[in-house]
Amino acid sequence: MPGSEWMIVKNVMGIVSLQGSNKEIQELAMHRPLGLIPFGGRYRLIDFTLSSMVNSGIGHVGIMLPDKARSILDHLRSGKDWDLARRHDGLFYLPSVKTENSAREGDLKNFYYNIDFVKYSNQEYVLLASGNIVYNIDFSNVLRFHQNTGADITAVYNVETSEQQGESIVMETAENGLVKDIAQKEIVYEDTKVSMGIYLMSKKLFVGIVRCAYEHGGSDFLLDAIIRQAGNYSIYGYEHRGYVARITSTASYYKANMEMLRPEIWQGLFMGGAPIYTKTKDEVPVQYKDTALVTNSLVANGCIVRGEVENSILFRGVRIGRGAKIRNCIIMQKCDLQDNSLVENVICDKNVIITKDKWLKGAPNYPFIVSKNIVI
Repeated sequence: MPGSEWMIVKNVMGIVSLQGSNKEIQELAMHRPLGLIPFGGRYRLIDFTLSSMVNSGIGHVGIMLPDKARSILDHLRSGKDWDLARRHDGLFYLPSVKTENSAREGDLKNFYYNIDFVKYSNQEYVLLASGNIVYNIDFSNVLRFHQNTGADITAVYNVETSEQQGESIVMETAENGLVKDIAQKEIVYEDTKVSMGIYLMSKKLFVGIVRCAYEHGGSDFLLDAIIRQAGNYSIYGYEHRGYVARITSTASYYKANMEMLRPEIWQGLFMGGAPIYTKTKDEVPVQYKDTALVTNSLVANGCIVRGEVENSILFRGVRIGRGAKIRNCIIMQKCDLQDNSLVENVICDKNVIITKDKWLKGAPNYPFIVSKNIVI
């Protein structure tokens, strides 16, 4: 990145929101925020947003914490693994705010009560992003587009290639990118422009719309500050043409992980010039014993494999026993699948033990989920 362009991007501060509905993925988000769900063998969902920000030169990032924040604090710590443990700027935690009026629960109140963090920052722009979408994007291109169009707000979107179920924000744009309509829909059809939950605007505008929306009774930033006020602002859409996966349900989580087994997707997401960072954990290399047979799978460090693994993702420290057969599965950290077990179309959360000779099988489009710390 040229030096002058790097300095321009340093004029942007990032805010990552970890708040949102977990109702469609409760089994995996019961004890952790949606953005902290493990993904792809060694990552958490928030790693993709944070890494894209850091790789783009954004060095001042605020994390809008959910009510249950222990897991995010444990994962991010000082931000060192993302080069955000800095003397100036760096990583900041913005606490969730409890108010007496429960009817006003929503992310807008948390932006409102943490607005001084934005107001007194040294940056000119605010980049707001959610923490539950998988992508790798250069935000310097978004900033350049924002400045060239003279937009009040730039919304990043991608074009869906197939029909998708679930609540989404869709947009209609003119040829020059000007957003003509933005709305919330339950079903997304092929060739629809869908928001990636990324919005760039000036710091002054962000502070103003948060205050106005909250003080006029709003509770949801996207609905009350953006969509319902869209006519008051010049909003442009920027198209991201790389890989995108929205993790909003168990089905979308399972599908996105299985897509990581496709070499073209894995290489496009991880093997470019912009790496995805995560919490460093020193583990020994994978041990493949003489009875192991592994095909088309991602196997993280620290695993010991004695059985068969096919079309699956194994996180750090997983043990696969002799004679065990694992197919189309996501096996999270430190699970133990013992001898002669058969597991197919299953998601095992952390520290699960499947004892000898047990068989578990889910449907290809509806995997069976084993909760954290369960012994079967």
